[in-house]
Amino acid sequence: MLPIIRLEKGFSERDVEELIDRPLVINEDAKRAVLEIVTEVEKRGDAALIEYVERFDGYKLAAESIRISDVELDGAYEAVSDEFISAVRLSIDRIRRYHERQKQSSWFEMEGGSLLGQLVRPIARVGIYVPGGRAAYPSSVLMCAVPAKVAGVGEIALCVPGPPEGVMPEVLVAVAEAGVGEVYRVGGAQAIAAMAYGTETIPRVDKIVGPGNIYVTLAKRMVVGSVDIDMLAGPSEVVVVADASASPSHIAADLLAQAEHDPDATAILISTDEDLANDVNLEISFQAKSLKRRRVAEESLRANGRIFTVGSTEDALDLSNAIAPEHLELYISEPYRALGLVKNAGAIFLGGYTPEAVGDYVAGPSHVLPTGGTARFYSPLSVDTFTKKSSVLSVTPELLGEIGPSAIEIATREGFEAHAQSIQKRLKA
Repeated sequence: MLPIIRLEKGFSERDVEELIDRPLVINEDAKRAVLEIVTEVEKRGDAALIEYVERFDGYKLAAESIRISDVELDGAYEAVSDEFISAVRLSIDRIRRYHERQKQSSWFEMEGGSLLGQLVRPIARVGIYVPGGRAAYPSSVLMCAVPAKVAGVGEIALCVPGPPEGVMPEVLVAVAEAGVGEVYRVGGAQAIAAMAYGTETIPRVDKIVGPGNIYVTLAKRMVVGSVDIDMLAGPSEVVVVADASASPSHIAADLLAQAEHDPDATAILISTDEDLANDVNLEISFQAKSLKRRRVAEESLRANGRIFTVGSTEDALDLSNAIAPEHLELYISEPYRALGLVKNAGAIFLGGYTPEAVGDYVAGPSHVLPTGGTARFYSPLSVDTFTKKSSVLSVTPELLGEIGPSAIEIATREGFEAHAQSIQKRLKA
């Protein structure tokens, strides 16, 4: 049973910190461990990777087996069902069509004979990290690789932990269907370091994307500057805002779906109806009994599950905005009218037939989303994640005569005499 907490109006970020026990992304022991791993991989390359695979994954990896062969990729198809392949292809098609709408074009604007503009170019080489600890995630392959392909990324390298018996065939099929050219059986912080700095087998990348555990997240933070990253992702989370029109059974199922991810996952209901809150609690107890991952889900709900009751939909969304959740479900009678009140959320699910789980797999938007309150400033993984922009400018003598004196004035006040002279010499020519 989740605690039911009655809240009055007015919610601050400090209130949220006191009410919600979000697991910390950083601890000192993890930081020290990750620093050692990143440093060793940067210095020793493949040799360090092989040692860490043996230490953490429990088997010896030959250097020639770090990269997964095309034969292994092709063979994965024999171990999966036709229904799974069809589902993957449906998902790819929907993800591709959604992200095609995000593409931006270069633009140029003439000002007399002068020109201003912007060049939009794909990042040349991207690394994708796919988790493989408590579960395997073929969906994460698709949610990262397909937007990268749409953006025009030329080279994509993917790292995924590979247990002794081999990487899950469903993951390999997703890799092949998404058109990823390089796959490496390396996980954890060592995989991030390998992609950031390069090894004898894994050429370095320009940007690393994809979710992972605390060690992966800390490694991504440490290599920023050598490469770019998408975001610092923490445990997954959902907030369901619901009124009396919602189904307690559906809400309970959605909260359990989030909780079964990980013991650190967060599942929260904000309700304007106290009877609904009580009914949801009863449904959670009933539905949890039949789950294969019951222990994980119950541990998550016990540590991080909450039910808040508030006076109005506006109050509910004020609280949700303070939480800034990864996933926000608006399970209310008029969700479209409430959309304008949402300020902070990674992805927003409108109406009773839009469970967060459909967004995880086949709806279209990427499920790689900001967590831990970072939806206040981070955006979902998108085509923009895989592009970079260059400013373009060309100034005629006439325009320089108009704007140059102002540039000289500012440069002089800043104390940069050579800057001012570089413009002044042209004005005198």
